[in-house]
Amino acid sequence: MKRVVVGLSGGVDSSVTAHLLKEQGFEVIGLFMKNWHDDSVTISNECPWLEDSNDAMIVAEKLGIPFQVVDLSEQYKERIVDYMFDEYSKGRTPNPDVLCNREIKFDVFMDIALKLGADYVATGHYCRKGEEIINGKPVYKLLAGKDNNKDQSYFLCQLSQQQLAKALFPIGELTKPEVREIAKEADLITAEKKDSQGLCFIGKVRLPEFLQQKLQPKEGVIVNIPSDFSEYVKETPDFENKEAELKHFATKFSYHKEDGKVVGKHQGAHYFTKGQRKGLDVGGTKEALYVIETDVTENVIYTGEGKNHTGLYRNVLFVSNDEIHWIREDLTLKVGETMEVEARIRYRQVLEKAILYKVESGLYVEFENKQSAIQEGQFVAWYKNEELLGSGVIS
Repeated sequence: MKRVVVGLSGGVDSSVTAHLLKEQGFEVIGLFMKNWHDDSVTISNECPWLEDSNDAMIVAEKLGIPFQVVDLSEQYKERIVDYMFDEYSKGRTPNPDVLCNREIKFDVFMDIALKLGADYVATGHYCRKGEEIINGKPVYKLLAGKDNNKDQSYFLCQLSQQQLAKALFPIGELTKPEVREIAKEADLITAEKKDSQGLCFIGKVRLPEFLQQKLQPKEGVIVNIPSDFSEYVKETPDFENKEAELKHFATKFSYHKEDGKVVGKHQGAHYFTKGQRKGLDVGGTKEALYVIETDVTENVIYTGEGKNHTGLYRNVLFVSNDEIHWIREDLTLKVGETMEVEARIRYRQVLEKAILYKVESGLYVEFENKQSAIQEGQFVAWYKNEELLGSGVIS
């Protein structure tokens, strides 16, 4: 009998995952991951880990499977929290959920599971796994979940062939309402439980308070840039080749204080991210202000009026060589090669047509349509026919 360790989070998705695997005849073990927790920055009633671990234990008892709590808070702090502080301090926007899957669930947690003699690790992600024999070897595929509203393949965009080989996603073929129905029929305590929000296994966090633990407040100015600012409405130069053109459009706009008007103050540019509207506390404009750029060196936030402000949009981004990750290693592009794909730069974003261009220094992703708030530190993931082929951190 194959043994599967399920990451039981105390939610309905992982509960049904364990239930389905037991029904399919697997030997199932439930483990709850206790990750880094700090009450001073967590909006505690949204995701209290004690309540979640208790729910996970009740589900395990109901299913008649062994259960234990594993404390991964030290590794989580080192690999996720410290990384987040570092990225925000550089004016970048990390995605902790993607990192949590790569570094914690499918690395540290997977190691624990394998030491327990597990053949597989299963999670309650809405995605699917495929397998094909190519050149005599099994190649594993990461496919979008059947429920378009819940597809979570993006969060797993950094997984490797080795990790996918040992992974199972039992609810990937189901929709959320179907999962809740199964939980109800199985009389699981989590059937009606609300989905948790916020950081992977931490819960909702007040971001400024969270970041203030390490990044000190520092007063600076907010400069509003008019939408007809010459830096980005100037004529496009003639390019000597495609790479020069891509480099031009992938380069973020650079602003200076004198390019606009000082409209307010802030407590630290590193607390803000491109596309952000809340927390600026600036009134008196016709439309809402959006952050179009942050300068953490000079500690200046640049804003634009309205969500259609030109400064928010770009259609090319760049991923450096050391940040390119192919799940499908057999499809890796060589220098000079291109690939038509669909891509997204954030979870829940509708997939957009794009072309990948491999160059000596990395990979350009050119979208057919301009994208709002492309932010350094985010992950871009590229797909073909529901399959997530690879991803990278935006430079």
